[in-house]
Amino acid sequence: MNTGKKHIYEFEQFHLDLGKRLLIKGDGEAMALMPKAFDILAFLVERAGEVVEKDDLMSAVWPDTIVEENNLTQNISGLRRILGEKHRENRFIATVPGRGYKFVAEVRKLDDLETSAGEPLSQEGKRANANVAAEQSSPSPEIGHPADHGAPASTRKRPARFWFLTLAIVGLVGLSTLGFLYWREKRDGTDTRISSIAVLPFKPMVAEARDESLEMGMADALISKLSSGEELKVRPLNAVRRFNSLDQDSISAGRSLGVEAVLDGHIQTSANRMRISVRLTRVADEKQLWADQFDEPFTDIFRLQDSISQRVANALQITLGSRGKKRYTENVEAYQLYMKGDFHRSRLILPEVQKSISYYEQAIAVDPTYALAYVGLEGAYRAMVLTNDVKPNDVMPMARAASLRAVELDESLAEAHTALAMVAFWYDWDWASAEKEFLRALDLDPNSAQARFGYAHFLSNTGRHDEALAEIGRARELDPVSLVTNALEGQILTFAGRDDEALKILQLTAEMEPNFWLAHLFMTRIYMRKGMYPEAIAAATKARDLTRGNAEATATIGYALAKSGRSEEARKVMAELEGRAATRYVGSYAPAQIHNGLGEKEAALALLEKAFTEKDALMVFLKVEPRWDNLRTEARFIELMRKMNFN
Repeated sequence: MNTGKKHIYEFEQFHLDLGKRLLIKGDGEAMALMPKAFDILAFLVERAGEVVEKDDLMSAVWPDTIVEENNLTQNISGLRRILGEKHRENRFIATVPGRGYKFVAEVRKLDDLETSAGEPLSQEGKRANANVAAEQSSPSPEIGHPADHGAPASTRKRPARFWFLTLAIVGLVGLSTLGFLYWREKRDGTDTRISSIAVLPFKPMVAEARDESLEMGMADALISKLSSGEELKVRPLNAVRRFNSLDQDSISAGRSLGVEAVLDGHIQTSANRMRISVRLTRVADEKQLWADQFDEPFTDIFRLQDSISQRVANALQITLGSRGKKRYTENVEAYQLYMKGDFHRSRLILPEVQKSISYYEQAIAVDPTYALAYVGLEGAYRAMVLTNDVKPNDVMPMARAASLRAVELDESLAEAHTALAMVAFWYDWDWASAEKEFLRALDLDPNSAQARFGYAHFLSNTGRHDEALAEIGRARELDPVSLVTNALEGQILTFAGRDDEALKILQLTAEMEPNFWLAHLFMTRIYMRKGMYPEAIAAATKARDLTRGNAEATATIGYALAKSGRSEEARKVMAELEGRAATRYVGSYAPAQIHNGLGEKEAALALLEKAFTEKDALMVFLKVEPRWDNLRTEARFIELMRKMNFN
């Protein structure tokens, strides 16, 4: 919308300059507005006090374009936030139900000396009008102007020198003012530099046309690019996944994530085009630092991601690292399939994980050199074992092959080395190779929360507790509100013998999310070591119920029942696991725990030996799990430790 007008309007502490397309706050601060948001504000301000029908407003702002009403409401919401209007305050823009909007603040026109007699002017308005008046009363340099007749040359030249001097003085005053404001800002300790940010999952412009894989994929791509430098801490994707609801408030999410700024946006695809609006907002004062809108062909999605990340970097005055400029595929179809794979894998339940494998394989078929798709494939196979009780020997060899191929395709990809390390840790039990790959991943990307988490887990399970605690501390710095990171820290403290600290962290984690099953499961070790068996049984039961029967949680119930003297109930739990094994895989590590709790050492050792043969992933806990302490002097157990390469 272009009105062609050059008016300046004042309302409360704001100035709206239509000619320069600027919204200025009283202290001289230019407010960042997206083009359409500016057009909407201008249209409403010019009709202040009138009810503006929605259709009229949309026709003026989006002429010859069919758009959803949601575009208008989103821009109105953004305007209210920028103007400092609280929820339902209606200090500037009031909603008129069933009709449209009304600009309700008092508006004054400042330009062309058209203010009414006696109408108050702001200081900026007085200066502007004084300058206009001075210009109008200045002699014209044109030959034949009455004011020139008979005037000496020195007098005719005086206005030019006068205005040059005036401009110089104004410039000096302006610089002095900026210097004072900068000094005051530093004095007050309010440095504007942003050091932490969260990129929230994008939202659909039209709810009915939602594509969650694309919304999450855009966030993931920007997270990867913005975290490539050393100046900015960016929350990982796993930390922001839960903030994907359509009514999620970005500022509230930013506070929950403990960051100084949030980047969020809306996305819509139609045919082969993509429309995106993005904004960067400071959490402390809700100030919009940058915003823009894009309407591009979908085939330009990679260029668009590069452009957005670079503009955010410019707004934050940071430099992106080389990883931030890297593209892992140039094939849009392969990228779309990869995003769908990541989306389904994140849900962790078996049908979704299996669906993700199909998408990753399709992505690889389209682009056989797509290393990230192989990384996703490894993660999906591993998830089948760790969260879905699938037999390790059936899928982990494929996980290894995928991770090796990822490293072969891109040796500089940190995620590929992390994937290879996970296979070496959870399946190959090759501790030297696992550590080598974790360290390589961290060398490539020191800010990888996933690599930090995996390395901390590895260090803990191999008995290096102090190093593990230091590493999980670094992971927590990168992702302080991560449930799984906090739970792992509690587990590491437990294995280090620091039960009280561990229990406190795990209880706080459970308070953050009562349905997070790992926190409840990890607490059972502490309760049992303290002899608090009813509490241990209750916690393990909750973990089992939340996971709909996870074998490890079920076995923990049986072990706690056995240790508390409730042998018959423990045997019923063991029978339950044996019955389940008739229809699906149940690792031998789980029932071995119940036999050991019942004092049946030989049966427990036999099952552990079987678990070794099966490559049961839970065998990685053999060195540190307290419930095996009574077996550590047994010859068969010592031999198992040797075979597991535990020193």
